[in-house]
Amino acid sequence: MKTIVLTGGGTAGHIIPNIALLPELKKRFERIVYIGSGAKIEKSLLKEFSYVEYFEITTAKLKRKLTFENLKIPFRIIKGKKESLKILKAVKPSIIFSKGGFVALPVVLAATKLKIPMIAHESDLSLGLANKLVKNKFKAICTTFKETAAKLKNGVFVGPVVRKEITKGNADRFKQEHSINLNKPILLILGGSQGSNEINILVENNLDELTKTHQVVHIRGNGKLNKKIKNPNYIQVEFCENMADVYAATDLCITRGGSNTIFELLLNNIPMLIIPLKKGSRGDQIENAKYFEKNNFAVALLKKQISSADFLSGFNTLKSKAKKIRTTTKNLENNAVEKIIQLIEKETK
Repeated sequence: MKTIVLTGGGTAGHIIPNIALLPELKKRFERIVYIGSGAKIEKSLLKEFSYVEYFEITTAKLKRKLTFENLKIPFRIIKGKKESLKILKAVKPSIIFSKGGFVALPVVLAATKLKIPMIAHESDLSLGLANKLVKNKFKAICTTFKETAAKLKNGVFVGPVVRKEITKGNADRFKQEHSINLNKPILLILGGSQGSNEINILVENNLDELTKTHQVVHIRGNGKLNKKIKNPNYIQVEFCENMADVYAATDLCITRGGSNTIFELLLNNIPMLIIPLKKGSRGDQIENAKYFEKNNFAVALLKKQISSADFLSGFNTLKSKAKKIRTTTKNLENNAVEKIIQLIEKETK
């Protein structure tokens, strides 16, 4: 039985690119196995793909601060590796595709011992810690940015791994679902898969100003709704299942700097204001934001502490540059899935 193992998880950013590959992988593999951390978001995003077998292993995420939990990391990785070895020996995959992140590390270490060929993908401009630690173990590291591939011996530039459907949404369906009848353009607020307290507070403090010109659709994150807000031009939800419809209806966006989200916005030709995550991050979102601003794909707010004045100034800059950004980002290619499938087929012939 021809089998592929996918791994990577913990956040939507490590899962969604794997999901983008699934329709094509299903045509080529009799068995698809996903090894994850057991996180709720992993199971939630994978639930519609009944043909994917899910296995949970012990994982260890580095806390970017002094904490006792970091001392447990080596022991958890060793345990996760043993669990991965058991799974891989049982399923006998032809190849492994790793999306990186702390979930993938034990799997990659186990696959190295078993000499199973592996291909990885890196979403950000610089390699994440897990991919960096094992970069030479892969037949190829597929990258979202050309600059990243150029720095790696096994780097292959493919672009952002984005589902084709993400650019084929239905704006009217979304507006009907949320009873949006106003003629104002829609401003989408995104704080990443977990939501962003920083962005949520900035929006609340400046909502009257934002809704003067826009209908605001705010995806706040699980458990982060504020039912005290009463504004007819403001819609808040915890999470949206069909982001394609949301993007189709969106005119402008304020977002974090996660690679998957900003590339989905880019491919939907949506001008964005990026407020990258700074605390508790290795700085990847800041790098992404700088790159996007440099290439006239977006406006970035890079200050450590962002005031209401900074926020509104950034929003006004976005409005003034929106037309130019749309011209720059029009008709960009979206063929990373095809390129990765070709690499996988090459290694499994």
